Amino acid sequence: MNWWSYERKPSVLEQRRRAIHEGQRLAKQGQKLSPVIIAGRKIASSFWGKAWCENLESYRDYEYRLLRGRSYVRHGAVLDLKVSAGKIGALVCGAQIYEVEIVIKPLSQTYWSRIKTRCAGQVGSLIELLEGRLSEAVMRIITHRDEGMFPNPAEIQMTCSCPDVATMCKHVAAVMYGLGARLDDQPDLLFLLRKVEQAELIAGSTEFDAARGKSKRKTIADDQLGDVFGIEIANATQPASRKPGPAMTRRVGGATARRKGGRKRLG
Repeated sequence: MNWWSYERKPSVLEQRRRAIHEGQRLAKQGQKLSPVIIAGRKIASSFWGKAWCENLESYRDYEYRLLRGRSYVRHGAVLDLKVSAGKIGALVCGAQIYEVEIVIKPLSQTYWSRIKTRCAGQVGSLIELLEGRLSEAVMRIITHRDEGMFPNPAEIQMTCSCPDVATMCKHVAAVMYGLGARLDDQPDLLFLLRKVEQAELIAGSTEFDAARGKSKRKTIADDQLGDVFGIEIANATQPASRKPGPAMTRRVGGATARRKGGRKRLG
């Protein structure tokens, strides 16, 4: 073996500097990049991101390339990552800039219907809707390894412009981890990737409540609104100058409110 021909592997610092340099070069050329930036050692910190990474690591088909992928995403090699319906497109800095494309099959309607059924009655409160979040119980249904929304290897088609002939090269692995980091801030990307509508989970819960005899319109009680927004909810059905009688009822969001001596109870 000719030891003089041995090419030294670049250090992490050198790889990081190269990634920064290439990112700046592409930006100067007018490319609008959306890089994956990892702060600290953890690639993902939210329930969504961690669940994606854990699901990725649960498949033995991938494990031999994941280690290098984690290293790449941590030192900023994923210069650009964009998600569209059923597709991830990315640029990864290695020996040169490589183009990665990952196509993921839509979630089957059978699985999606099953998820909506299991989530019925657990999604759709006004507070969750305003804050754009779901309960932990619902997230666990959605992220279940076998019956949730995450794709399995047979549903993923990966391509990279690098010369590596492996199904998942280190550049693709870096992008897959990069998506986990991106889900920390944009969990809705998972729904976009699997081509299903997040709003259908809310609609499913509303129909579930209607089937149990509740209003088809998802509402929140007046006293709860008062607590949330710090205001007192007046009886809009009565003139301001008119005092309620000893016992008077009205409908409030599908519930019955009864006033006795100025005190309200929700029946």
